[in-house]
Amino acid sequence: MTARIGVARGAALYVGAVLGPGVLVLPALAVHAAGPASLLAWAAMLAVSVPIAAAFTALGIRYPDSGGVATFTRRAFGPKAGTVVGWWFYTAVPMGMVAGAMAGARYAATALDTGPDAAAGIAAVMLAAAYAMNLVGLHLSGRLHLALTGGLCALLVTVIVVSVPHIAASRFTPFAPQGLPGIASAAAVLFVAICGWEAAAHLAGEFAHPRRQLPIVATASVSIIAVLYAGLAICTVGVLGASAGQNEVPLLRLLGPQAGGGAAAAAALCALLLTFGACFTFIAAAARAGAALGRDGAFPAWFGVTGVDGVPRRSLAVQASCAAVVAVAALAAPTVVDVDLLMRAFSVLVASVTLLGLAAAVRLLGSPLIRSGAAVGAAVVGGVVVCGGALVVLPAAVAVAAMAWRRYHPAPRDLPAGTPVARPTAGTTSRRIAVVDVQPRRAYNLMNPGAGISASTRSRPPSER
Repeated sequence: MTARIGVARGAALYVGAVLGPGVLVLPALAVHAAGPASLLAWAAMLAVSVPIAAAFTALGIRYPDSGGVATFTRRAFGPKAGTVVGWWFYTAVPMGMVAGAMAGARYAATALDTGPDAAAGIAAVMLAAAYAMNLVGLHLSGRLHLALTGGLCALLVTVIVVSVPHIAASRFTPFAPQGLPGIASAAAVLFVAICGWEAAAHLAGEFAHPRRQLPIVATASVSIIAVLYAGLAICTVGVLGASAGQNEVPLLRLLGPQAGGGAAAAAALCALLLTFGACFTFIAAAARAGAALGRDGAFPAWFGVTGVDGVPRRSLAVQASCAAVVAVAALAAPTVVDVDLLMRAFSVLVASVTLLGLAAAVRLLGSPLIRSGAAVGAAVVGGVVVCGGALVVLPAAVAVAAMAWRRYHPAPRDLPAGTPVARPTAGTTSRRIAVVDVQPRRAYNLMNPGAGISASTRSRPPSER
């Protein structure tokens, strides 16, 4: 029987998904774009993250399935849309994990004043460890991940506490040297800071009691992330001022001489923990997404086979192989396949996934408050997708490939919404297993977990009526 995760481990996974290596450089990049007014961009992005988190949490409660956003989209708009979203997410993760590992490793290597060869080795070790830990399942590896996330949060809180006494009011003026365009530019940069909720949605089915646990996990995660991001953003402006974007290791400068010789080690450790946490959670989500796609006919059925412990090792092996190919390409042609290109490609694909997931929330959920928040979040995310420039051809190309697969491999008839399929075990796929349960049609308010709102017939897609 598959072991389940609890609230503490779930919160660690959610925090790890959202609080990635971007926290190391994003505050400084935002200051470079907008000056002290970058704090307004931070406030806007953190405010948007609340309805996004609420929407994905409510969807996870109603459909606690490893398919995540692909499942939500399939329920709302049909199997073709679900296939496209699943392919987007599965394609994005190898690129994002390689880019994140390389960026985090370079940050750590710079902090420790080592060479580029050391950075490549650090990135390889982090990725290997993240994939290896996922092989043993979230129940066992989640304990270590919980400890690592706790240590990371303690380190970041220490950085904030050490920096606060050195904040100077003079560094907040002029407040908006680049005006409104600068604030908008900073907000676009900071979108990466609120990515991750779509990945966490794939883990909803891993909870022992998702209806009760998910609202607690999401609320705790949003609170922790908001406090850490806001604290680092304020300290970056107040301590470093306009010079924040002129250093490759702003976190090291925040610690400054007051931290003594341990500042470099602390900055490097933060980089490693942040990177590893994000990689671990996204890899877990992508492996489960691939298994769900195999189960639903959007991938070959081979992907849908899992072990008796519920770990989707076949899908995980494909993810690891794809990441290895991307890493080799980045090493062989660093001027073509660089970290910036990989991260931008990852961002536009994940933003597309988030956009469709929020649209599904508007269609499926019954709470007017959560649906309205999802609509606002979708508008913001849609703007980010449009700003992807030429890279918007990437989700379009993946969508064409997904539709070509669907044309020659029609999906089995969709089950009614709210009727999950039993998890596949070794040697079987879920398409051969009967429906075992029916989920009540209720949506929950993230800020008031005890208040359920029944989904009206009007909010269900036509196939459910």
